[in-house]
Amino acid sequence: MGDTIKKAIRMLFTREMLSYIFFGVCTTVVNIAVFQACTALLHWNWAVSNVLAWVLSVLFAFVTNKLFVFQSKKSGSKRFIWEAVTFFAARVLSLGIDMAGMWLLLDCLGVNSLFSKILMNVVVIIVNYILSKFIIFRKKVS
Repeated sequence: MGDTIKKAIRMLFTREMLSYIFFGVCTTVVNIAVFQACTALLHWNWAVSNVLAWVLSVLFAFVTNKLFVFQSKKSGSKRFIWEAVTFFAARVLSLGIDMAGMWLLLDCLGVNSLFSKILMNVVVIIVNYILSKFIIFRKKVS
């Protein structure tokens, strides 16, 4: 048990994980700021606000994940298209998770919108890391 905990702690302090956490926080700030601006300032519907926040944060996340987190140096249009398409497809999956969670928290349970958005961002960050690490920006492509 002690070795497992030590291994998990070491994994949290790798360059990749620290940069993923940093840029994940930045992406979350973009997502929440856009969502809050649209809902609180513009009085838009939460679903429309959530989709716009998603689009802008996914564009930011793709660039930062490719260049800084996973340092994908693969060149060529075929590889770029693979990364972009799989990245956005994975983010569509996480958007579905986010929208379902927001609906459950806001419409069904009546939870505060900012708290709901933060909670769902934590869930989405975990899902996105797993998909990015093991599918999208993996080192070997078959």
